Amino acid sequence: MKVIRAKSAGFCWGVERAIQVAREESQGGERTVYTDGPLIHNRQMMEALGKDDIREVGDYQSKGDLDIQDQSEKDSVLVVRAHGISPQRREYLKDLGLPFRDGTCPDVGIIAGKVKSHAEKGFNIVIFGDPEHPEVIGLLGYAKGQAHVISNEDDLTHLPDLGPDVAMVSQSTMFTHEFKHLSSLLASKYPKMLVFDTICGATKERQSDLVELVEGGADAIVVIGGKHSANTRKLAKLAASHNRPTFHIETADDLEAEKFSACKTVGVTAGASTPEFIIRSVCERLEQL
Repeated sequence: MKVIRAKSAGFCWGVERAIQVAREESQGGERTVYTDGPLIHNRQMMEALGKDDIREVGDYQSKGDLDIQDQSEKDSVLVVRAHGISPQRREYLKDLGLPFRDGTCPDVGIIAGKVKSHAEKGFNIVIFGDPEHPEVIGLLGYAKGQAHVISNEDDLTHLPDLGPDVAMVSQSTMFTHEFKHLSSLLASKYPKMLVFDTICGATKERQSDLVELVEGGADAIVVIGGKHSANTRKLAKLAASHNRPTFHIETADDLEAEKFSACKTVGVTAGASTPEFIIRSVCERLEQL
């Protein structure tokens, strides 16, 4: 069976940076690195990082208190994950007294800066995203209580009157066409609204490269990535919208050979948190079918 791999599959630069920060602080396992929630949304990669004593503590949304006292006999450091955190969470983490490194993706940092600066100017902020996602939870912390999260058209109808000054941003991993559609609808009510397309370049590349897989003749699409990964779930949803059998898997062991019996060509893509060793193993397994 022929396997076509998307050009942009695998780590984005923000994830690579977060991993580099954690590994630098680990010094090959000489120090214990604690991450506030999963550094990236990929269980297999977090297990691999564990070999360098990089440990996930806390919860998925970075809300709970951390109990890291006396967990390690080595020197320890606390690293903020790629999705970013609120200013309130940052203050809490720093008060724990451990050395502190920020692994927030710079693209997420830019979004936070726009939310903060416009909230300080009195704008009401509309965030297109998943209200339960840690990135959005972090962004809300910069809005001084002046932000509203929307995910669809129905959410627009439940917004209060936002007043004359409105700014709209997006979670970095959302669909571009959905953001354009919702921002256009909202702008019809608030003509002076400021719209910032903050969907990151890596997300846009993955979405466009997936379309190329379909146009390239893929009979089915395999999307590799963690089940909690927002951008991976978006890729799987986009693939399914093109009327192709779509399989969201985490590793090659999730592949079921009988489901590909009628396929001559399979397209493979992966979320921004998926390591190269997993993508390679999936492609090799598919080629053997």
